[in-house]
Amino acid sequence: MNTDKSKEEAIKIRQNKYLNNRIEQDHRNIKRRIRPMLGFKSFRRAQTILAGIELVSILRKGQYLQSEDKTLSPAEMFYRLAK
Repeated sequence: MNTDKSKEEAIKIRQNKYLNNRIEQDHRNIKRRIRPMLGFKSFRRAQTILAGIELVSILRKGQYLQSEDKTLSPAEMFYRLAK
């Protein structure tokens, strides 16, 4: 592949076995909850349940930014976002 190119022009191949590991670890929580359910009957139900799981995950990680000055509990934030 690089036989006709000089050493400076040669393409370096980087291989990282664990490149997607951070993404997979983030979705571990969802995988753990879905596995006992053995799939969903309809796409709409799957979409609703996964949205709820992601919402709780975001609240748990503290990734939801509040625009108001007062601090809300995670339950209050969930009810406000789920409306």
